[in-house]
Amino acid sequence: MASQQPRKILRNKGIRPLKRLGQSFLEDKNVIRKIVDAADLQRDDVVVEIGAGMGIMTELVAAKAGRVVALEIDPYMIPILQGALTGRSNVEIVQTDVLKYDFSKPADEYRTDKLKIIGNVPYNISSQILFHVLTFRNCISSMLMMFQKEMADRIMASPGKKDYGIPSVLVNMYARISLEMSIPGTCFFPPPKVESSVLKFLIREKPCFALADENIFAKVVKAAFSQRRKTILNNFRQSDLLDRSDRQAHLLLDHAEIDGQRRAETLSCEEYAKLANVLAKMAASSL
Repeated sequence: MASQQPRKILRNKGIRPLKRLGQSFLEDKNVIRKIVDAADLQRDDVVVEIGAGMGIMTELVAAKAGRVVALEIDPYMIPILQGALTGRSNVEIVQTDVLKYDFSKPADEYRTDKLKIIGNVPYNISSQILFHVLTFRNCISSMLMMFQKEMADRIMASPGKKDYGIPSVLVNMYARISLEMSIPGTCFFPPPKVESSVLKFLIREKPCFALADENIFAKVVKAAFSQRRKTILNNFRQSDLLDRSDRQAHLLLDHAEIDGQRRAETLSCEEYAKLANVLAKMAASSL
């Protein structure tokens, strides 16, 4: 069944793609093969696929990897997946919401230090999924994920660019990112009105800059970007991080040697690390 096009499978089953799940199925088999090739899968790899759908990509992944855990939230897709993957004893199908899935579970169950992640991420919750998966980065070696081009541009943006924001800083701290390919909407059913981008993330062994507290780092970045048109001084003044204290905001920026009149999109990942480490020290000493 996986050899059929998604639209034919859906028509035969009387199923319509669900907008609330952001369902848009990749149909172009040459593109699917290129994506799987880009994942650089080996026979001893344990792969978790996000949004397995009808199993078209899953089948190709299973032919290359040692073990595949196929995640799918839609109950109507599960019997289609099971039929498509009959005979693939190395595939485990899990009906679940990826935002609630514990990625350390397959790492423990299959006794691997590093998982590989692959998937066509629902665009309406792509940032939530990305950040959720990254919380399990200690048991992940790489991720190959498809995003709406706009989201991919934000992830890859550098300081000073209009797309530079929270995803740019947080993701780059923990992963090396490369654009593998761009995919037009015509390759999907139903076709989205946007272009898609496939990004590869190689998880760093440690953050690219030393962090005293990773939670404080994330909070600093989010506070700095809370209102993009305001200066970081004003955003930190209004942040719960500093009890809305002018003195603490000035102290933080002075100790980090960063001009408070700058805006969040001008600061580098290293400068955010510096701010976070100063704040961690301030919290420890109750300044």
